[in-house]
Amino acid sequence: MSALWALALAPLPLTGAVLLKRAWDDPGPQRPWLILGGWSLLILALAASVPLMGPLRGPCAILAVGSTAVLAFVAAGIERRNARKKAARELAPEPSDRRRVAWRGWLRGFLAGPLAGVAALGCGLAVAICAPGQIQTRMVIGGLIVPFLWAGGMAWTLSDDKILRAFAVLASVATLTLGAAFLKGAL
Repeated sequence: MSALWALALAPLPLTGAVLLKRAWDDPGPQRPWLILGGWSLLILALAASVPLMGPLRGPCAILAVGSTAVLAFVAAGIERRNARKKAARELAPEPSDRRRVAWRGWLRGFLAGPLAGVAALGCGLAVAICAPGQIQTRMVIGGLIVPFLWAGGMAWTLSDDKILRAFAVLASVATLTLGAAFLKGAL
């Protein structure tokens, strides 16, 4: 019976994957709507699968169908290239067009190092304290994600041209995750 429900719900993730592929291929004015529609259909398929097939089997079946559709799209876009043919030389990426100011570099360094580290540590603590599951598993996962999140935060902060956006996101993430960890630990 579950296979029939999976086949009945299969058009939803397939259509969602088609919409996301069209959004990826064509950066036109309808791109945000295609992205919103594609993800909405995928979430709708996941939500509909839970009462029809169960809380574990339903999402797994829908994710398998959606992944197969996306794999078909990836396989359709395979391009064979001649390994001996040299690619056209591309220009190096342009650095920021803004004028160089010393305080901007120091601020960017502060955001990339300590503030990204605090945000990553907050995420790790929040996972270790607030996530469901065994305490050992939560601690291992929380400890393992901190260096990756810190590296990602540093790379994003150093590459983003808008310093205030990086500061707002890192400060918000640090406040929310550390607050959640302290509130959960206090209760």
